Amino acid sequence: MVDVHAQRKQIEKLISLNRVTKVVKGGRRFSFAAFMVVGDGEGHVGWGFGKANDASDAIKKSLTSARKNLRFVPIRKGTLPHEVIGCFKKAKVLIKPATHGTGVIAGGPVRAVMEALGVHDILSKSLGSNNSMNVVKATFKAFDLVLNAEKVAEMRGKTLKTLWG
Repeated sequence: MVDVHAQRKQIEKLISLNRVTKVVKGGRRFSFAAFMVVGDGEGHVGWGFGKANDASDAIKKSLTSARKNLRFVPIRKGTLPHEVIGCFKKAKVLIKPATHGTGVIAGGPVRAVMEALGVHDILSKSLGSNNSMNVVKATFKAFDLVLNAEKVAEMRGKTLKTLWG
C-alpha cells in the first residue's frame, strides 16, 4: 500500500463516465458510473470505480477508490523490464518494452494506465474483449507478472552481483 498523502502530484485519467437509467413507476431515474485511473508518473498506479446520482460525485468516488488501490510497478528506462501478457475474463493485453523514442503505442484504456504510470515507451496490443474495465483489469494483472532484478535474484537464490556477473 502506498501513502497517498506523501505524493505531491497525481495524474488522473477518466476512462469512462456512463449515464445509467433505471425505469421506475414515476419515469426514468438517472445515475452515473465513473471509471478512473490514478498514478504519480513514477511507478505507482491504481484504478477505481464509483457510482452516484451526480457525475461529479461519481468521479470523486472513483478517485477515492483508485487512490486506495495504488500499487507499484517496476519501470526501467521509461519502459517495463520485459514482455508480459495479462488476462482478465475474455480481455487479454500484451505489453512489450520499447526502445527510447518509441512512445506509448497502446489503445485507449491501456494508454491511460501507461500515462498515469509514467511509462514513456511501450508497445501493447489489446486482444479479445474491448470492454474498458476488463482491459484495465487485464493490464493490472499483467503488472502483477512484472519482475525486477531483485525478485529474479531472490527466486534463484543468488545475489544481484552473481546474477549480473
